[in-house]
Amino acid sequence: MAFDTAPRPVLEPRDAPLPARADLVIIGGGVIGLAVAYNLARRGHSDIVVLEKGYLASGASGRNGGGVRQQWATEINIRLMRESVELCRSFAHDLGINVWFRQGGYLFLARTPGETARLTKNLALQNRCGVPTRMLSPAEAQVIVPELDVTGIHAACFNPSDGILFPWPFLWGYAQGAIKYGARVFTFATVTGLEPDDGGRKGYSVVTSRGTIHARRVLNAAGAWSPELARLIGVELPNRPVRHEICSSEPLKPFLGPMVSLLATGLYVSQSMRGEIVGGVTLPREASTLDMGSSLKFLATYSRQLCRLMPALADLKILRQWAGPYDVTSDGNPILGEPPGRPNFYLACGFVGHGFMMAPVIGKLYAEWLAGGDRHEIFDRCRLDRFDAPGGVEPLAREDFIIG
Repeated sequence: MAFDTAPRPVLEPRDAPLPARADLVIIGGGVIGLAVAYNLARRGHSDIVVLEKGYLASGASGRNGGGVRQQWATEINIRLMRESVELCRSFAHDLGINVWFRQGGYLFLARTPGETARLTKNLALQNRCGVPTRMLSPAEAQVIVPELDVTGIHAACFNPSDGILFPWPFLWGYAQGAIKYGARVFTFATVTGLEPDDGGRKGYSVVTSRGTIHARRVLNAAGAWSPELARLIGVELPNRPVRHEICSSEPLKPFLGPMVSLLATGLYVSQSMRGEIVGGVTLPREASTLDMGSSLKFLATYSRQLCRLMPALADLKILRQWAGPYDVTSDGNPILGEPPGRPNFYLACGFVGHGFMMAPVIGKLYAEWLAGGDRHEIFDRCRLDRFDAPGGVEPLAREDFIIG
């Protein structure tokens, strides 16, 4: 297909004043907030203002590996991600921007019988949900990725329909699409205050570094920064930021089809369509922090584990290293919907580092609800008050299939 080469819609100028009012103010210009803005605006509800305190892609949305997978441990996430993958498949056609989406699969490697049993259990659930995951022997895994050293590998799990895309044009595509349909996106607009009108029943005054805007509804899509934002109106959120690091190499001739992940350590590695090797690894005992600095400890740990798994990469040159925040909850599930006592204030946070891949489906479902349509069960099951005990909503199954 031919991609639109006409001038793109532009962000609001740095000196542009905020409008006095809006139906919906979305705080957080990451992929979740922009996906909601796009999906809602294209339904004709375009009185939307998106506020981003930095530049677009300055937060977690611009700091991830671009993976999109359907291999999860809970049915609701598997089904949601099946739809999200389909939305990624049509993204370039629908929004007219190439995000280099390719479905090379995810290959998970287990070193112990316990890890193999975990993969086997998840696979059964994934198959029941229509995901074509299959178990492999170490030798079969090596057929898919010949560069693997399978010494010590007990088994593998592979779904060929998982994929990878390029994060930045993905986020920009949603921003451009939202603006095309009438939403307005303001960068470098830091929210400093939230003032409920009649407890929020009549909306909120959103005080920012660029002026004040009255919103009938507010969506907190600030990710790892969402607790401090919610605290402005007396709402305490249990999610917390945890730093995860990642790096990218010099480009190599393409050889790696799937994303490869080692369960024991959280190591993950893929190859971009430009040839870079992109990967990360879990560092134990990372404290809760919004400090996004890089560390030598990460690079040393990642290098050792990657070279053990793929010895052919021993001479690989690393060109760039960075960090981003995982927005972590205790049960591995996001926080959605309205918190108790704060009507018209909506939450979209706590995605535990995987909001990027869930943004297409969450944006679509949130827009359907906010536009007056059906309210998906995810918004009831992922309410904030599920963390209250006793009572609240029915507890969610813990999602523990987290990598990185």
